[in-house]
Amino acid sequence: MGAYRLVPVAGLTWAAAGIALFGGASIVAAIGAAVALGAIVTLCCARRASGRARAALVVAVLAACGAGAAASAVVFSIPAREQVRDALIDSRAESVSVRVVGKVEPRAQGSAFDAQVVSVDSQSGVRPGSAVPVVVLARGGVSAGTEVGAVVRVEASAFATDAGDRAVAVLTADAPPDIEQPAAGVLAGVATLRRALAHATVGLPGPAAGLIPGLAIGDTALVDDTLDAQMKTASLTHLTAVSGANCAIVVALGFAAAAALGARRRMRVAVGLTLLVGFITLTTPEPSVVRAGAMAAIAMIAVLTGRTATGIGVWSLALTVLLVLDPWLATSIGFALSAAATAALLVLARPLAAGLGRVMPRALALGIAVPLSAQLVCAPLIVVLTPTVPIYGVVANLIAAPAAPVATIVGLVATLAAPLPVLQQGLVAVAWLPAAWIAETARLFAALPFATAPWPGGPLGIVALALVGAATLGLLAPLPRRRLRTVTRAASVLVVSVTAGTTIAATVLLPVVSRGTMPPDWSIAMCDIGQGDAVLVRSASEVALIDTGDDPELLSGCLDRAGIDRIDLLVLTHFDRDHVGAAHAVNGRVDTVMHGPTTERRETDIVRALGAVRTVVAHAGMSGMLGDARWRVLWPTATAGEFAEGNDGSVVVEIGGGAVPPAIFLGDLGATAQRALLRSGGMSSGLQVVKVSHHGSGDQDPGLYRRIGAVIGLVSVGAGNSYGHPRDTALALLAAAATTVVRTDTDGMAAVSEVDGRLVVWHAGARDVGSPR
Repeated sequence: MGAYRLVPVAGLTWAAAGIALFGGASIVAAIGAAVALGAIVTLCCARRASGRARAALVVAVLAACGAGAAASAVVFSIPAREQVRDALIDSRAESVSVRVVGKVEPRAQGSAFDAQVVSVDSQSGVRPGSAVPVVVLARGGVSAGTEVGAVVRVEASAFATDAGDRAVAVLTADAPPDIEQPAAGVLAGVATLRRALAHATVGLPGPAAGLIPGLAIGDTALVDDTLDAQMKTASLTHLTAVSGANCAIVVALGFAAAAALGARRRMRVAVGLTLLVGFITLTTPEPSVVRAGAMAAIAMIAVLTGRTATGIGVWSLALTVLLVLDPWLATSIGFALSAAATAALLVLARPLAAGLGRVMPRALALGIAVPLSAQLVCAPLIVVLTPTVPIYGVVANLIAAPAAPVATIVGLVATLAAPLPVLQQGLVAVAWLPAAWIAETARLFAALPFATAPWPGGPLGIVALALVGAATLGLLAPLPRRRLRTVTRAASVLVVSVTAGTTIAATVLLPVVSRGTMPPDWSIAMCDIGQGDAVLVRSASEVALIDTGDDPELLSGCLDRAGIDRIDLLVLTHFDRDHVGAAHAVNGRVDTVMHGPTTERRETDIVRALGAVRTVVAHAGMSGMLGDARWRVLWPTATAGEFAEGNDGSVVVEIGGGAVPPAIFLGDLGATAQRALLRSGGMSSGLQVVKVSHHGSGDQDPGLYRRIGAVIGLVSVGAGNSYGHPRDTALALLAAAATTVVRTDTDGMAAVSEVDGRLVVWHAGARDVGSPR
């Protein structure tokens, strides 16, 4: 059976798993079983069938078995998942014990990690749990010792997830989880190795120090926001994701060491498998790691049995097995990107190198073909996450490529050298050099003009980018027949030319033209930056920006569209990522920064990096001028006490006058803090615009919005966000206050002007008029 014959097996298993996760599990399992049984019977009866026919039947059997098995795995998991979901949500769980199964990662509103439920303490009593996955969002951060393998208890509110999600619920906790059982055994050991590597990078210069754990073991916790954004723009983030290259290095080192000691093939394979399992445990079993590890394990088993293993055959078998064991991988974008990139390298890199080799040296052609093939296949998936295309990604990867394996190997050895601190420090210092090379490459290419090009999102963007990728392949790869080659290349030239022209127009001309689409007299503009806040206020020739969102490209696009080059006043209401994550996009462009209290080094670094002329900590009673408008800080007050940090410590500011309609910006203030703000008596009367708190969450005080009585309510919220924002309860209380809602998820960027005593709201090409009361 040819290696490519297993591709349909993997594809159908993947499709079946995806369908099963969205409600068709029983049907898919039944169809798979029926098809497999029918194909087996046919195969047994077709003794005189040709070899191709029998091979096709074998493929049908395998595909049906894979699809049915993946769907059955979903069916068997449903009872336990429903039981835990009911215990968490319907019974209003108060306290939940969970086992940490994923690395702690920064999120927009705190720290998050994957976990499995151990037990649930609800209002109806303690219910036993099971290994059902949840996501824990710790708004107050996590305690030391929250490592993979630890059991922690969280006092949390549970929210249901969407269909197809691996986790049955998101547990949102305001306080750090309590450690019930620390990680033990091997998991405690690898956690110690990870911490030791991170500690060894302290004192090394620049952002490259935080890149070393990412290159070595995929731990990106120390990569700062600026470098992270630069790596994304330069298409280099895959270097900090553990993949097949990392696993290949580990296995190769194990094989080489065993061979040097005279070990036989079985022992070499045993050593390789042992090191592979240890490496996966060290890096934690994320989707890309699991995919790479499965392929490496299958390849080694083939070596052990003396069989020839083709790359695409190993890829197909690994995907099939993994999707049967874990159907939720079918909806993982990380798994999809890892699988797509690997398939591209196995299938497309060689023909692309052959085509490029006609006009350049073979070594250079191969160097370009590797990142180009991956980018052509992965770009349609990435555009789902970010509607942009990196322009210099292939060149940046070509330049960074020589440094990546050096940093990975030296960093990995440094990780294992933790018992010898002096040796580890020396190895980390050596790994810093290639890491610095990669970091500087990312910085240089991200700073180039037109580093990214806008691209439509959704199904249209996916199909269009896939078509461009196919045209690029048709233009570069060698084709066997002359007529086919002529027609294909003519069509490819047409597609690539039209795309290039459109991209240039969108990248160079659209920002200039789009400035003219906004009303010239706007005074308040709400940026469409996804799930986060970024609001502009303009009076005379001065501009204030209230929060930055978490996407520097979207923020920069908003500033370009509004024609803003310099920011006179930047207000950072609080330090959640969805409010300050894109702050580095305005570094060096800010005169005054006003922010809430900084309680962590990360927060201090964000403020310092802005390079502002003046920095002040906001408190109630502060005031100043923005052009002809006056601003006042209403919150936090000196007696805020328990509301000093987090959402409830958000800086609340009023701005009005000088053609700016009286407006209040509430940050992420919760209902309890809103009531305290209302009792403080500091708000002005006659407010006409309110920036609705916390993206329209349900944690709102109706009395505050009745007191404000605004004409316009601005809700900055991401489309399809997992929090359900804006909540129906928030929309209802705004309607009760006769406040017209403008929201970025449905209206896009919006601007408010005051014309002849009337408020004019512009959004998405429409102009809606309200009247002040």
